[in-house]
Formats: sequence, C-alpha cells, structure tokens
Amino acid sequence: MKQLIKRTISFFHVIESRIAFYPTLLAFLGFNFAFFMLYLENKGVSKYLIEHVPVLVVDNGDTAMTILSALISGLISMMVFSFSMVMLLLSQASSNFSPRLLPGLISDKRHQVILGIYLFTILYCIFVLFAIQPTGDQYQIPGFAVLLGIIQTVISIYAFIYFIHNISQSIQISNILQNIFRIAKKRLDKLIDSEEHQYDDFPSSDDWPEYHSKNSGYLQNISFTNLVDICESEDIKIHILPVKGIFVLNGIPLFKASKEIDEEVEKKILSNFNFSREELVADNYTLAFKQITEIIVKAMSPGINDPGTAINGIDYMTELLALRMRKKDTSVIIRDEEAYIKINTVNFSELLHNIMASIRTYCKHDIILVQKLLLMFYYLEKQQSHDSSYSETLRHEAQNLLKDAKESIKNEHDLKTATNLASNFNLHIEN
Repeated sequence: MKQLIKRTISFFHVIESRIAFYPTLLAFLGFNFAFFMLYLENKGVSKYLIEHVPVLVVDNGDTAMTILSALISGLISMMVFSFSMVMLLLSQASSNFSPRLLPGLISDKRHQVILGIYLFTILYCIFVLFAIQPTGDQYQIPGFAVLLGIIQTVISIYAFIYFIHNISQSIQISNILQNIFRIAKKRLDKLIDSEEHQYDDFPSSDDWPEYHSKNSGYLQNISFTNLVDICESEDIKIHILPVKGIFVLNGIPLFKASKEIDEEVEKKILSNFNFSREELVADNYTLAFKQITEIIVKAMSPGINDPGTAINGIDYMTELLALRMRKKDTSVIIRDEEAYIKINTVNFSELLHNIMASIRTYCKHDIILVQKLLLMFYYLEKQQSHDSSYSETLRHEAQNLLKDAKESIKNEHDLKTATNLASNFNLHIEN
C-alpha cells in the first residue's frame, strides 16, 4: 500500500506538467458545481433571496437565458484567443531560443489555471442554462445560480487581463533565463543538502550482476524510498547505472545488484523507475545547462546575432556552475547510516566540456564573449568546490577557449587583450 501511494504521487508529478491537467480538473469542478447550485435552487435559495434581497436575483427567464448565452459566447471567444496566444508563445520561443524550452513553458501552472477558469465558467453557465424555464414562475428560475455565473465571468475577465500581462513577460528572454535558473538552483540546493551526510565508502560494483531496462524513455523520476525498502528487505545494495535525465533504451543495463535477485524482486525494483518522453528542469538540473547553452548558441548564430542575450546566458551559467562545483560527482542514498543505493551523475568535467564545446563553436570569434567566458573561469576558480580536480577542469577548458579564439580572431590587439586577461587571472594558458 505504501509503495502504491508513493507511485501514485510520482505519477501525479508527471501528469501535472501536461498542459491539459489543470484545465481538465477545473472543468470537472465547474460541471459538479453547476449541479450543486441546481440542488440548492431546488432547496429554495433563490426564493429566499427574492423575498429578502431581490436586487441580487434575476427573476425573468428570458433575461437569464440572454445573459448566460452572452456570457458563454464571450468566454469561448476569450478562451480561443488565449489558446492562440499560448501557441504563439511556444512557436516564438522555439524559433528564437530553443525547442527545449517548450516543456517548461507548457507546464507553467499559471497558463493552465487561467484556461481552467474559462472552462469552469463555461461549463457552469451551460448547465445552469439548461435548467432555466422561460415561462415558469419566478421562484422556479435559478436566479442565484445566474448571479454566480456573472460573478465567475468577471473573475474570468480579470484572469484574462493577468494572462495578457503574464504571457507578455514570459516571452522575454531575461524572464526565461531567470525561471530556468530559479528551478535549477532549487534542485541543486536540494541535492547538495542531501549530500551533507553521505558516505563515500560504497562498495565496488564491478563484479555485480546487471539487470536491464524493460522500457525506453528519459529516466525522469526514481522512487528512492521504495528502493531502499526493497534493499533492506532483500539485504542487497543497488548501483543505478544511467545518469538521471538521459534517454534510456530498452534492453540496456539499468542497475546492478550486490547479489543475484529473482524475477519478482527485479520487477519490484524496475517498477520504481519512471520514464517520460519529455524533459523538465525540476527533475534534472543538467537540462538547465543544456537550455542555457542552446540559448547562448542560438543568440550567436548568424541568423539572430544577439550578443546581449549570450552575455546574459553566460551570467546565469556562471552562477549555476559555481553551485554545481559544490556537488559531488556521485550520489549515495543512505538510511540509518547504511548506504544502499549509488547513483551515477554527470561529472563536472564532462558537464563543462559539453557546455564549452558548443559555446566555443559560435562565440570564439567574438572578443567580448571570449573575455566574458574568461572572466567566468576566473570567478569559478575562486569559488568553493567539492573536488580539487574541478579547478584543473576549468583551466583545461579555458586553454581550449583561448586556443580556438586565437585561430578565429585576426586582430592582434584583441588577441593580446584575451591573452593578457588569461595571464592576469593566472590560468597558465599556453600561447
């Protein structure tokens, strides 16, 4: 039962990122709220209000039908316009910045909730409209329900105004970078805090038996609590082989166990690996580095040529790399001072090389960006790091950057500026 609850929570986190999740949920609530209000109407709520506060109640059937029909038509038009704006935002972000940004923009809860408010109000008004009898007695008209429909429409209008404001902000690259940074920083802080009490004496898994994946997709979530429970009950340790967030193919080794396990235990373990066909920064911080790198590369492509955006991206990249330097290259899950699970992660050297390999290709000819990147290396070298090898990695990538810059920049003064900058920062880059 405990495992079922945790898997249900994990599944909820997956579907929560779908653009239709909150609209569907709120539409269902609007459908049920309409029938709840009709139930109250049968109990005489409108009759009571007509007798005590008649100004709040619509007591004419034709008027009520006209009002609700107008509200429904207007709300549908407003929802279509809002949906068109969302599609425009996604198209523009994909073409100007990076297609990797789309899952994060789609999962924006504010857009989903606003679309859900429209659907809530539309469905509520439609089902209240069905209950109106134009020729009936004034006490038979759901006047209070109609009043609530009007109030909900006013709320929808204010939601629409907020939607226009929010979507105009969402398309700005500074806000996109800030949102990516905020989510990745939150994820990295959580991982760093969890490593404070970790041990590095996890046994070698070189000769452990391997077990293979039965599914394909991005390794998005792993239920570590359930896996630790299985490890305790079966007296085993597990080494998870793929890096979280990468695309796992069916049949490749997924984990190693400290001893042979039967098929039933293997199925239990595999059931705690969740695969997805999309990537989210909240689940995998390395995606933030990929997204910011692609924004920088796209900004410096000949078709866009926007060095300002590239400089902003490097600033956010610098902060995230400084935070990543405080994290270990491997993670271990412990319970009661006993290590049960080892997790492979993208090591700092590989991460930095993948970032700089793409950036060097498009930025090596621009002396301003070369200087900015050298300043980044200087800043990172002064930061607290978990491993002294991180500093050597920084120096190696700085040397590669200056080497490519010397081959691309022909102006001697610019080359001298970059070389002097590297020399002043004591990076020991060869000429």
